[in-house]
Amino acid sequence: MITSTRIEWVYILEPMTLDDIDEVAAVERLCFSNPWPLAAYRRELRDSRGNYYIVLRDDPDADSASPVQYGSSTPRRQGRFAFWPLGRRDTRKTPPPIIGFAGMWHVLDEAHVTTIGVHPDYQGRGLGELLFLTMVEETIRRNATWLTLEVRVSNYSAQQLYRKYGFSIQGKRARYYTDNNEDAYIMWSESFKKPDYISRINDLRRRLHHKLSFVASGAAS
Repeated sequence: MITSTRIEWVYILEPMTLDDIDEVAAVERLCFSNPWPLAAYRRELRDSRGNYYIVLRDDPDADSASPVQYGSSTPRRQGRFAFWPLGRRDTRKTPPPIIGFAGMWHVLDEAHVTTIGVHPDYQGRGLGELLFLTMVEETIRRNATWLTLEVRVSNYSAQQLYRKYGFSIQGKRARYYTDNNEDAYIMWSESFKKPDYISRINDLRRRLHHKLSFVASGAAS
């Protein structure tokens, strides 16, 4: 059994609310040269049935908090970085800072990633993949068949992540990005109705959780 553990950082995933918009916008400005106007977030959040938006918080003191999660009353330790399953809002007066965000809409059989970003200071840790996987899992939970997105033709790292999850280029939008008139690739997932694709997602989830796992010491059987 594990007799002691050391948790370096804890991340909290939770639904985005109207109160988060200013902070999300500040992070977005650090990530992108053409951020959304605040009104766009307000509009998206008012349609909670068709849209799904989350924030990722950095909380090294989360052990002292008492978040309420779906289906569990204790935090899941996912290793080097521990994080809470998506759950109810943190009830502390001053919530931890937002370091990432993601959103999507869902209509009939299709879901579409509208935005995803991670604060530059936290990039390279697998957190963008965590946010993206959360969008994938919400698509599956809603019983949609497909997940689509746009990505800059020059954003090779993002394209590599999406291909890892079975996405492929199905088209192009000319001059889609207004800051520099760059084209966007349109990428589609495979069908989430295919059991082998779901198995692939499950395997990628396990690998990501291993990547995000905390350092445990003093283990003994």
